[in-house]
Amino acid sequence: MNAHAWIAPLRRLHDSIRDAVVAATEHQRLEELAGIHREQHGDTIYAIDVVGEDLLLDFFAKLSGMSSFVLIAEGLHAGPMVFPRGSDAALADWRIIVDPIDGTRGLMYQKRSAWILTGVAPNRGAQTSLQDIVVAVQTEIPLIKQHLSDQLWAVKGSGAHAERFNRSTGERTMIHLRPSTANTIAHGFATISRFFPGARDELAAMDEEIVLGALGPVKPGKAHCFEDQYISSGGQLYELMSGHDRFIADLRPLMEQILERRGLQLGICCHPYDLCTALIATELGVVVTDAVGAPLHAPLNVEADVAWAGYANAQIRYQIEPLLQTALRKRGLIGTKT
Repeated sequence: MNAHAWIAPLRRLHDSIRDAVVAATEHQRLEELAGIHREQHGDTIYAIDVVGEDLLLDFFAKLSGMSSFVLIAEGLHAGPMVFPRGSDAALADWRIIVDPIDGTRGLMYQKRSAWILTGVAPNRGAQTSLQDIVVAVQTEIPLIKQHLSDQLWAVKGSGAHAERFNRSTGERTMIHLRPSTANTIAHGFATISRFFPGARDELAAMDEEIVLGALGPVKPGKAHCFEDQYISSGGQLYELMSGHDRFIADLRPLMEQILERRGLQLGICCHPYDLCTALIATELGVVVTDAVGAPLHAPLNVEADVAWAGYANAQIRYQIEPLLQTALRKRGLIGTKT
C-alpha cells in the first residue's frame, strides 16, 4: 500500500466519524456529551470523544488486510495498537497517528468546529516523528447549525487538496485554500495561544512585545492587529491555510519553569496528534516550526508536549520569528544565540 493509496480510505473514515459526531451532538444533551468518560495522561476524554472510537477501530481492523501498521490515537486507553492484531510492531510498514476530535470543548458547547486529524508515516519505530509523515487528512466536524464541512488532504511532495461538503444536499465541491500573502501582521490575525490559566500573563506580555516590536506604538483610535483563541490546533492550522490568520504560536510547554516558580504545575499542552496534519499546511506554503525555528521533530506518541509556531509565509516569519525568539530568550525559555 503506497502513500497515495491511503487517501481514499482515510477520507471515508473521516466522513463516517464526522457524521457520527454530528448526529450525537444533534440528539444528545450537552450534559451527556460533556460527561468525563475517563482521565488519561495528558488529557481528559469526554463522552463525545468516544463516539467515533468504535468506527476507528473497526475501520483499521478491516484495513489491516491491505497493510501492516501501528495505530496511535488520542483516547486509546490500551495504548498503541498493531494491525494485523498480534503482529510485530517493529515489522509494521506504517505508523498512523489520529486525533478523532481535535477541539472537543468548542464543539461540545457548539461554539466552533472541531477537526478529525490523521497522519501516516513510514514506520521507524519509536523514533518516527512528525517530520516523517507523508500522508495527512483533516476533516471539519461542523456545528449543528452549519451545513458546510471542509476536508483537506496531502501526500508529501504532491501538494494539498481541499473539498467542501454540503451536509444539506450531499454536494461536494473542490475548493482552493491559499495562505495569506501579506508581508506583515498589521490589520491581520496574529495569536499566541493562552487558553488556560497559569501563565496567561507571561504569554500576553510576550504577545505585546512581539506586536509592538513588529508594528510600533498603537495609533489613537486604530487597531494594530487582532487575535483569535481557537482551542484546536488543527483549527489553527486551518486558519493559517485558509488565509484567515498570519501568525500563531503555541508555547505552553515552555511555561513549565515559570509555573514551577509560582508553585503551579504545567497543564494540558499540544501533543503530536494535534499537529499530525501540519504536512497539509506546509504543502500549501505555510511555515511550521518548533519554538526555536527548527522543523517539528516530535515523536508520534500521545505523551510528548509540543511547542510550535506557524507563519502564513516566509515574509511573516521574517518579521515575527526574531521577535518571538528574543521574547523567549529574555525569559530564559530557549537558549541564547551563539
